[in-house]
Amino acid sequence: MPDKFVAEVVKNIPPSGIRKFFDLVLEMEGVISLGVGEPDFVTPWHIREACIYSLDKGFTSYTSNLGLLELRELISKSYKKDYNVDYNPQNQILVTTGVSEAADLAFRAIINPGDEVIVPEPSYVSYKPSVSLAGGIPVPVRTNRENEFRVTAEEIEMSITEKTKALVLSYPNNPTGAVLRRKDLEEIAVLVNEYDLAVISDEV
Repeated sequence: MPDKFVAEVVKNIPPSGIRKFFDLVLEMEGVISLGVGEPDFVTPWHIREACIYSLDKGFTSYTSNLGLLELRELISKSYKKDYNVDYNPQNQILVTTGVSEAADLAFRAIINPGDEVIVPEPSYVSYKPSVSLAGGIPVPVRTNRENEFRVTAEEIEMSITEKTKALVLSYPNNPTGAVLRRKDLEEIAVLVNEYDLAVISDEV
C-alpha cells in the first residue's frame, strides 16, 4: 500500500513482537506451543445445541446494537448473583464479539487526544495500539518476576499525571498468568477512587 494512505498514528505503532516470534516458531521443528490461550475443551453441548437451534429457526439477522436483549438480561442476572452488583440490561450492558473489540470501543468512548492510559506490562498485544489509535498515550508500567508480575498501587501511582484518564487491569494476566490478590485490588481501588480514574478491566 502506498505510504500516503497509511495514517501517521498507524506508522508510529510498532509491530507486535509476539507475532514476530510466532512467525519464527512456525519455521522450527519440535516446538511445543504454550502460546495462544485457546481452550483445551470442546464448546459445551448446550451452547452448540442453542446455535444449531438458532440456525434451524432462521435467527440469523442483526440483533440490537447492544446485543440480544435476552442475553443481556442473563448477564445482568449473573452479575447480580455472582458479584451482587446491579446493571440494567437495557442500557448498561453491551455484548461484543470479544475483548479486543470491547476494549477498543471503551478506549474510543473515554479518551480525548493526549489522555494517558496506564497499561501494566507484560500486557496483551492490542491494548497499547488501541489506546494510540483512540488518540491517547499508553503509559507502560513494568511488573517483575519477584512480585509474580502483579502490579502494585504504588507502581501505578508513580505513573499518574494530570493527564491520566484510565487504568487497564488484565488479571488473570495475558501473557504471564499472574493473578492479583484481594489486598492488591483493594489498594488499587482506593487509588482509582482517589484519582478518579476509569478502569478497563479485562478478566478473560
